Parts: sequence; structure tokens; C-alpha cells
Amino acid sequence: MASNKLTYSKSGVNIPKADSFVKFISSLARKSSKSGDFKNIGGFGAISPIPKQLKDPHIVTSTDGVGTKIEIANDLNKFDTIGIDLVAMCVNDLVVQGAKPYLFLDYISISKINLRKLKHLVRGIVKGCDIAGCKLVGGETAEMPGTYTRGKFDLAGFAVGLVEKKKILNKKIRNNDLILAVPSNGLHSNGYSLVRYLLKKKKINLKTNKFLKDELIRPTKIYVKELSLINEKNLINGCANITGGGLVDNIQRIIPKNLCAEIGLNRVKTLKIFKWLYKMGVSEKEMLKTFNCGVGFCLVTNPRNFNSVSNYFGKKFKPYIIGKIVKNSKKVKLSGKISW
Repeated sequence: MASNKLTYSKSGVNIPKADSFVKFISSLARKSSKSGDFKNIGGFGAISPIPKQLKDPHIVTSTDGVGTKIEIANDLNKFDTIGIDLVAMCVNDLVVQGAKPYLFLDYISISKINLRKLKHLVRGIVKGCDIAGCKLVGGETAEMPGTYTRGKFDLAGFAVGLVEKKKILNKKIRNNDLILAVPSNGLHSNGYSLVRYLLKKKKINLKTNKFLKDELIRPTKIYVKELSLINEKNLINGCANITGGGLVDNIQRIIPKNLCAEIGLNRVKTLKIFKWLYKMGVSEKEMLKTFNCGVGFCLVTNPRNFNSVSNYFGKKFKPYIIGKIVKNSKKVKLSGKISW
């Protein structure tokens, strides 16, 4: 005879599946070279020692998500790279301050636990942490029936970095410094609501379009390794992660008072996906406001350091000059046009 008693499982929450998933994460994290000495996964809180080699350590924190790129993952039923995006969006903001990522936590909320999907997501997060040189120490998985429709989910990441006080990148930018563009590897994780609106309006079937399928699911480039090395060598005076808001909104955040980033848009080496979006009807103003347009990071450096900075990047991500710092009350001045 069926029981009429109320249970948590009848409300749509499956605790045994959640416990199984926690054990999977714990096993995966222990295999990582950055997992540390403490068994944090599944506990009430994560414990990590502060590295002894740091003399005057400062903590830098960042939190972010991947926006509606999640819907692309759902449409393509591909979940093994979106976790890399999650890590990238957090740790790329840490290195802007000169910090090295140290710890990472994730938050996954989902309509109903799907172990296959969740395992792919976490594998991506662990891979992202390995690329960034940090460790996954904990997180939360929330099964939320009624909040999300069937198959829907959301992600958030939380990163903690450490930096020596003397290595913090602030107030070092000077007149006549060069502005370098470090190439992106595509859209990264910004502007996807506009992209999805365009796909719907143009009635484009993503699943049958190989070019778009590859471009839209490609994980965000993690710049930690290169940026950490050049900051360790004191080769840059500032840097900006070019995310939502585009080139102007992000670089102006690091420009000191009475100085200006003078940028020639004609120097920007854009990518095929951005040219495609422009040709599909997105205006240049909207392109610059919404997307990175091929520039993943901007570095500000003394001209004498340009070659040394360049040597730390592989061929695909070699920095190139797009402008310089000048004296002006306006923080950013643009000239020229991107070659679409």
C-alpha cells in the first residue's frame, strides 16, 4: 500500500543523489594536484593554510557566473566546458589586482539533480582550477524544484587570491605607457543574451551550424599563468579584464585621474565570430559595448618592457600595441574603426 506521508523526496528533492554527487566531487578534488592536505569537500567549511612564503599577504576575492551561456550548453547538451568558463570569469578578475588564485568554491542550483550533467559540470570546474593553479575546496549544490523549469540550472563561482602588498597592481600607470591588447579566444562568457536573441530572430539552428556551435561553447581563456609571471617580474603597471561593458567600460576602471587611455580601434585584431555578429546586424556601438571584440585583456606597460611581456605569451595570444597613456581629463579616447 502506497504511503500518504509527506516526504522531502515527494517535494522533488533527492538527498541520496545529492550525497552521491558530493562523494563524486570529493573524489575528483582529491585527484587534483592542487587539492591540498585538508579533506574539505562535504564538511561544514573549507580549511586551508596561508602559504608561509608570503611576507605581507593580502586577500583578493571575486565572484561571478557565466550568464546565459548556460542556455547554449543546454541547447547543445554539452556541459564539460561551462565549468571552465565559471573559473575563468572569477580568476581573470583576481589577476587584474596582481593576485594569484588560491581557492575556489562553486554554487550550482538546478531544478532536479541529474548526475550525468552535474558530473560534467564539476569536471570542467576542476579542470579550470588546474589551469588557474588553484584548488576547489568546497561549494553548494541546491536542488530547487519549482524555482527552475525542467532541465534548467545556474552557476556561480567564488575565488580567493593572494598577493604580496608590493605586488598589488594599483596606481602604477604612468604617462606614455603603452596599452597592449592580449587576444581573446572568442566571446568568452559575455553578450550571450544578445547572441541568443539574434539566433532566434534569424531562425538559426545552432545544432546544425558547426561554426557557431564551436564558437559559442568554446570556454573562456584563463590568463592566470601568463599574467602571474609578468607581474612577478614587475613588467606591467596595470591590466584590465575585458568582459561585459567591452573595451571602454573596463579599461577606464584602471586609469588614474588626469590620465587617458588613447586607443586606436583600427589596430584591434578582431575574430571571425565578431565579424559574423556585425554582419548579422549588430551595430559597431553595440559590439564595442557588449563584446570583447577580440581583446581578452589590456595590459599597460612601460615601452621598454614590451618585448619582455610579449615573450611570456604563446603565438595565439601574443600582445600587440593598440594605444598609449596620455595626459587628459577624459579617461578613454577612441579613434579609427575596427575592420569588420
